[in-house]
Amino acid sequence: MGTGVAVVDPIQFFRDVLVNPETGQPFVLTEAQERFLREAVKRGPDGRLLYPELVFSAIKKSGKTTFAAMLCLYFMVTGGKYAEILCAANDLEQAQGRIFRAASRIVESSQMLRRDCKVTAYRIEYLPTGASITAIANDDRGTAGAEPTLTCFDELWGSTSEASHRMWDECVPPPTRQTAARLTVSYAGFQDESNLLWSLYQRGLQGEEIAPALYAQPGMLMFWSHEPTAPWQTEAWLEQMRQQLRPTAFRRLIRNEWVSTESSFVDLAWYDACVGADYRPVLSDPQLPVWIGCDASTKRDRTALVAVTYDREAKRARLVTHRTFQPTAENPLDFEATIEATLLDWRQRYHVRAVKFDPWQMAAVAQRLRRAGLPMEEFAQTVGNLTAASTNLFEILKGRNLLLYADDELRRAVSQAVAAETSRGWRITKERASHKVDAVVALASAALAAVQDGTRTVASTIPVSGF
Repeated sequence: MGTGVAVVDPIQFFRDVLVNPETGQPFVLTEAQERFLREAVKRGPDGRLLYPELVFSAIKKSGKTTFAAMLCLYFMVTGGKYAEILCAANDLEQAQGRIFRAASRIVESSQMLRRDCKVTAYRIEYLPTGASITAIANDDRGTAGAEPTLTCFDELWGSTSEASHRMWDECVPPPTRQTAARLTVSYAGFQDESNLLWSLYQRGLQGEEIAPALYAQPGMLMFWSHEPTAPWQTEAWLEQMRQQLRPTAFRRLIRNEWVSTESSFVDLAWYDACVGADYRPVLSDPQLPVWIGCDASTKRDRTALVAVTYDREAKRARLVTHRTFQPTAENPLDFEATIEATLLDWRQRYHVRAVKFDPWQMAAVAQRLRRAGLPMEEFAQTVGNLTAASTNLFEILKGRNLLLYADDELRRAVSQAVAAETSRGWRITKERASHKVDAVVALASAALAAVQDGTRTVASTIPVSGF
């Protein structure tokens, strides 16, 4: 490529120059990718790109990242002297680890590029022209004043902050270059959170549909498909995704549809399938290891205590017992007379391995209980912790890996629980203030501890029936 001869046709460039690192063979483009490329590089009478705003959105595992990396390399090679391509993402690790890494691997596998490129941790330099590809973080201050030939935004659905929007504004294609564009590759986001991508999507739909799922209007080209576009996205794979993902996640990731941040937590049929007809709460077994989850409130919401064990022989978690307490504004909960007394009683009845609690409400209680010999462990209700606990409970309910006894109150709580999903993760919450889901939250933290620790601990093998 060091001859200085500009390559104009991107499809020819992809086939003749770029090598797939996984196969060692030239890339095989999908029909949707070829259709998009033919339009994306069209120019007006003044030589400028007709569509400086480019959006390519397809379902998960459609090859979006690799396709974006190939476009970045194309613009680097054909963009002229000192062309600057920026790979932007929600953080530097994602920017470096996805599109930029894909581009680096393609360069290393493509002989015609490898000899003319210098690759470092965050930068690919095309030596014949001084053009480059750089991985950047979501920081508008670092991009102020830049005049990139191409800025590629990866998974824009996760860009929800004001800083993200300012960076987006800073990376508007500059008028000083004939070849200048902004490329977005992403699947759908959340209607009430991913506002930047949502506005871009709504704008794109206003264009003319010049081919299936391909919309064009002055200055903007958008491909937004709800159907599989790659040959490896088979019916069997789609069905597998349907079984593995929550309904809203399936719609967003596999159907590429916009979803609300809240949906039902689980199908009640899954919950009912986990209820053992002859299984009852375990009243006492001092040898039975249990992990206890606590979701506490002093004045309004209920406080719930849930004990779960892990049956190593059956390889599933089991609900041992639970209790709920309802405080009021007039009669706030007396933690010493209720929570502490219950936990101390359970210490006598079971082998308590850990009590998971949120320090926001129970710091003083935890100190007293530690002095009494209970293994109190902080489990702050952070996004990371709640996502881990909620995901684990969802999976073991769906897979029938949690044995439950029949309890109308607990079933009602599960029916009222919703999954609140955001770009940072998801958690169990409730749709109405009157709903009581505290027992579900406590069950989630107890079940997570039981599954994580119980697989490393010899659990009770007391047989249970009816499941």
